[in-house]
Amino acid sequence: MSDAFAARGWTSREMKFRQAAFIYLHAAILREASAYEMWRAGLLPFSPLGSPLPWLIAGAVVAVLVFFGVLRWQNVHFVRVIWALDAVLLFPLIRYAFFAGADRPIPRSFYIVGIGVIMITLWMLARAAWDL
Repeated sequence: MSDAFAARGWTSREMKFRQAAFIYLHAAILREASAYEMWRAGLLPFSPLGSPLPWLIAGAVVAVLVFFGVLRWQNVHFVRVIWALDAVLLFPLIRYAFFAGADRPIPRSFYIVGIGVIMITLWMLARAAWDL
């Protein structure tokens, strides 16, 4: 741990939670921006539950709540639940990156980058949750 962090009184474990929170925030910003651009391009379908706009807003609110929850609460059980929920995102990304037909409007590279972003987020969340 560097002297700057020690001067602030942050332990190694607290730094892992801070890093996980900021990585999660950046991944959430990327997800929200991607979903917004997909919506603008007409690639997000309207569901029986209505327009994608309320879901984009709800996603942003949840992302901010998770960010502050990880940053301030620093509860290992909370971070483990977030880790598990993020891990579930891998299944559709893997399906569309490697097993979907070539006739998809979104290129496979989009899903492969998404897998990379999710894996980095999972890594940082795991460091905080299991003190790796």
